[in-house]
Amino acid sequence: MKVLTTLLKTDSSITMALLRVTLGAVFFPHGAQKALGWFGGHGFSGTMGFFTSQMGIPALFAFLAIAAEFAGAIALILGAGTRIAALGIASVMGVAIATVHGQFGFFMNWTGTQQGEGFEYHLLALAMAVTLVLRGAGALSVDEVLARKLEPVTEPKSGALAPVLRNS
Repeated sequence: MKVLTTLLKTDSSITMALLRVTLGAVFFPHGAQKALGWFGGHGFSGTMGFFTSQMGIPALFAFLAIAAEFAGAIALILGAGTRIAALGIASVMGVAIATVHGQFGFFMNWTGTQQGEGFEYHLLALAMAVTLVLRGAGALSVDEVLARKLEPVTEPKSGALAPVLRNS
């Protein structure tokens, strides 16, 4: 129960809510491309095939990457299991920088003159995700509601109501 309480703990920060929903909204289309074939994507089978055959990624890790981007994005938007969802996205972005995008330098391929995309986008997403792992979901989140329900109820000290009772 202590681990669950720690995972869900957050404050009522609107800033964290904005960060969480923005990261989820940005990743949802990417995850939907990979999982469902929406937005011009190849769907689950096509993405798994590309990751495992062409990129040499083990099937388990390919599946986890798809799940992190799709289910993780939905979880972030709702603020449900935010730290776990953000850790998944942070992992995907770290691996993307190390294995694919790092070799093309920092900048995205805005002009179409590079061989591939740089890692600036991935670094921003990584920083946002790590911030959510450290701080939690913020306001308007399922995590916030569940964390409040899990807080232990403390009994007032024996003399805490005495002044109220005397003045009645």
